Order: sequence, then C-alpha cells, then structure tokens
Amino acid sequence: MIPKIYLKKNEERRIISGHLWVFSNEIAKTEGEPDNGDIVEVFDYKNNFIGKGFYNKNSLIAVRVLKIKEGEDFNSFAKEEMLTAFSLRKQFYPNRTSFRLVFSESDFLPGLIIDKYNNTFVLQVYSAGMERDIQIIIDILKKEFEAKNIFTKNESYFRKLEGLPEEDKIYFGNMNEEIIHDGLIRYKIDFSTGHKTGFYFDQSDNRFFIQKISKGKNVLDAFCNTGGFGLHASYAGAESVTFVDSSQPALKSAEGNFRLNDLESKSEFVVEDVFDFLNKCKENKRFFDVVILDPPAFAKSKKNLPTAIKGYEKLNRLALQIINDGGFLATSSCSNHLKEADFIKIINQAAIKSQKRIQLIHFNRASLDHPQHPAMPETSYLKFAVFKVHND
Repeated sequence: MIPKIYLKKNEERRIISGHLWVFSNEIAKTEGEPDNGDIVEVFDYKNNFIGKGFYNKNSLIAVRVLKIKEGEDFNSFAKEEMLTAFSLRKQFYPNRTSFRLVFSESDFLPGLIIDKYNNTFVLQVYSAGMERDIQIIIDILKKEFEAKNIFTKNESYFRKLEGLPEEDKIYFGNMNEEIIHDGLIRYKIDFSTGHKTGFYFDQSDNRFFIQKISKGKNVLDAFCNTGGFGLHASYAGAESVTFVDSSQPALKSAEGNFRLNDLESKSEFVVEDVFDFLNKCKENKRFFDVVILDPPAFAKSKKNLPTAIKGYEKLNRLALQIINDGGFLATSSCSNHLKEADFIKIINQAAIKSQKRIQLIHFNRASLDHPQHPAMPETSYLKFAVFKVHND
C-alpha cells in the first residue's frame, strides 16, 4: 500500500493551482509509515486525491509533488521529463553543448538540478526522493545523454534543510576540467574550485546584452567570478576591462579565460573586496563608462532581507558614484527573497542618494535554460537591470 497524506482544510488550494510543495504544517494526518524518499499519495481534507510526491519528514517541505501519470513509474517519468527538458534547451541553444539541463521544480523534477558541460553532468540534489532514486537519474544520463562524467557539487545549506548528508559524490567517470562554449566565448571550467556547479549559466543571456553597451568603453566587471560579463564586453570592443573579485582562484580563472579567447582590450585583474575597490575608486576619482555588478546572494532567508537591502543599496550607490555621465550600470540580484519591484526601488534610492538620474533601459531574469514555474515564485530568483546614468 502506498502511504497517504491528508491535508488540512483549504491547504489543497495552492497545490491545485500548480505549486509543487506541501509544507509539514499543512498536513492533518498520515496513513502508513512512509520513509524519507518514499512516494506518497496526497489527499485533501475531504479525501479527494490531489497527486503523488516524494515524502520527507525531516524537511519543512514535507512532500514534493510529482506529475506522475496513473500507472507510470518514476523511471519512465524521469526519462520523459529529462528528454523534454533537453529538447527545450536545444530549441533555444541549438549550437551549444553546455547549459542547465534540468532546473528542479521548473522542469517538474523537484529537488534536482543538472548542469551539462559537454558530456560531463554536474548534479545538485535537494530532495530525499531524488537522493534515494539517484541511480535512476544516473542511468538515464548514461544511456540517453552519453554521459562520460557524473558527480555532485551540492550547496550544504540546502542539503541541511533536507536532512541529507553534505558530502559530494562522483557517480561515474572523473571530475575533469572542461572547456565550454556559450555560443561566443569559451570558458575553462575547473570543477574543483568553481562556485555552484562550476559555472553560472543563469547569466548567459544577460552577458550577451552587455555587448550592446560596451564598444569603446571603459568597463568594470565587479564580482567577476570567471569573467563572463567582462569577456563579452571585451569581445564587443571595450577599450578596457577591469575584473574585480575577492577570490584569487576566480581571478586566475577569469584571466585564463581572457587569454583563451585571444581578447585585445586593455585588461586588469584585481583581487579585492568589491566594496573596498569601489570606495578607492571614489576617493581616487577613477570613473568607468560601464559598471557591472553581479554579487552573490545577500539574503538566503527572509530574516536576512533587511540587512541585504542595506547591502544592495550601498553597493549600487558606490557604483553609481563612479560612472561617467551618460554611462551604464548593469546590476543583478540572485536573492530569491528580494522581489523585483523592491530591487528596482533600491536602485532608485541609491541613485537619489548619489545625486544621479537613471533610466531603466533593460530588465531580464535568468537565461532561457532556467524556465520559471508560474505557480512557484520561488523559481524566479535572478534580477538583471541595466540603467543609463546621468549626473543630476
């Protein structure tokens, strides 16, 4: 018998509207004794069947709903969803062999992220059910996608929330370096030192936009990581690009990628805290035509949001103060808890305090290999805005 979960009155509304998470405080009772990772059936308080999902009693997200058809097993379900996800990516990126293949709930595979680097597949697993059935995912990657290397690069914060062990695993092959191509720029990926799964695919489309405003300009790529924005600026003919990051390995990677692409802009690679660098530029009256900000998430939880808002305002205020009249600020936030309207409000406040007038000329979210689930605002996290900046 499949264990059953019964929801409290009215708690089914969000699930019926398409949301894929059942929270532990929404459950009225459980029939059977499901283990973590088991598939359970979910019913409303009137005993109407709602769906099936992975159960985890150790997590606030007690059930992650799976859109499994009647009589379908998880193997068939996962294979169909992964092939569908791959087809979508190839429609948008027909000439690329590296992109985000599976984006968790947005691709109807809750708690599973897969980034494809040629024939190397890097996983992040944040669901007890996906963890338990991971061999099914591995077998699909080997058989359907000709995987040569499969391993995990999880974020411990999210594994802890699920009560899952934090150590990473190599499931197949080795953790080798890869050289990938985003359609224009090549990157050497060192999985042993890279952040996240090794590369930030979510900004791929936004890096191409930077080319529209970089020709002949002096560009600052702050929080540059492996250099993506600055590399695209240089490719577009920037006069100079200054790459800044607090991580020495990241700067080394950015410099290596600059050489890998035979770029010709004047370049500078600075290992320094970005706030400190911006303050020094202000003190020394050093200005740029384009400043790009791509910081890590300042708020990983709602309780950190007030502090994060202050951090974003300070960061953007410092950046605005070193942009030439008529220049551009390209600024990002990947904090899920910071809403789009609030992000724009922060930049506007920073502009007022900096005595600058700004025009929003472009706004985007994550790249096309990061689809959003319309019933789940949690899947829309990245905000990318470009402003034209005028002296007041």
